[in-house]
Amino acid sequence: MTAVTERAAGLARVRRPARFRDLLAAEWLKLWSLRSTWGALALLLLAMVGLAAHAALATRAGWADWPAERRAVRSPLWDAFPQQAQMFVVLAGSSIGAVAVGGEYASGLARTTFAAVPRRRAVAAAKVVVLTGVLTVLGVLGAAAAFAVSQAILAGVGAGMSVGEPGALRGIAASALLIPLCALIGMALAALTRHTAPAIVTAATVLLLLPTAVNEDERWSALLRHAMPVPAWQRLVEPGGPPPWMTDMYPATVSGAWTTYAVWAAVAAVVTVLALHRRDP
Repeated sequence: MTAVTERAAGLARVRRPARFRDLLAAEWLKLWSLRSTWGALALLLLAMVGLAAHAALATRAGWADWPAERRAVRSPLWDAFPQQAQMFVVLAGSSIGAVAVGGEYASGLARTTFAAVPRRRAVAAAKVVVLTGVLTVLGVLGAAAAFAVSQAILAGVGAGMSVGEPGALRGIAASALLIPLCALIGMALAALTRHTAPAIVTAATVLLLLPTAVNEDERWSALLRHAMPVPAWQRLVEPGGPPPWMTDMYPATVSGAWTTYAVWAAVAAVVTVLALHRRDP
């Protein structure tokens, strides 16, 4: 009787549904077991800091020849978070998110995962939480390091700014959160397409190319552009609003830019969970 009871208890333990923290641990192991994860994250961090240093060095080299008017309108955040770096961040972040889902479909791991844990929504939610958490930490480290390095370089010519000045923390936060935001968008597109390459191409089109095709001459087109992640980031890294030579009739607001971040992140997370729940691997 004792042996039968112990066997039944053992089977009950084996068949016990996985807890959410178990799913988080599994997704954590899957993420870090890939060599590409280490390389992609290291390259992303290096690009953020390296391109910021390059931009700051270029500004420092030409600062003595700049007229007073150009110096007055120059924001130190433009060197801390240059456009080239953020284009790389957008592509890399969305690619990491797309690979996290599309790679599992390509390898067949998604089928094995859902067979072991039928609660697909919980699995998808765990994947979203782990990837978002890791890339948020990376984004904070990269943005803070890029700001510190660039401002240290600019301090030599008196063109830097401190973290306590207006707009500095906002620019750091916006640049840090752009990475997990793009990753969530890449995940959502991969969950819909179930392939990595189409998801990456679509993410690049939506995030980088589409904003260039929308102007701000009309109210509706301005609202459409302001509702895109990259233009929202551009507004958040402008400490005093748009540059003087930008005469937009319908300028973006800081609160609207943060709302854009929040809405895109929430929609992307929901789409990922629903797509993985409804569609078979």
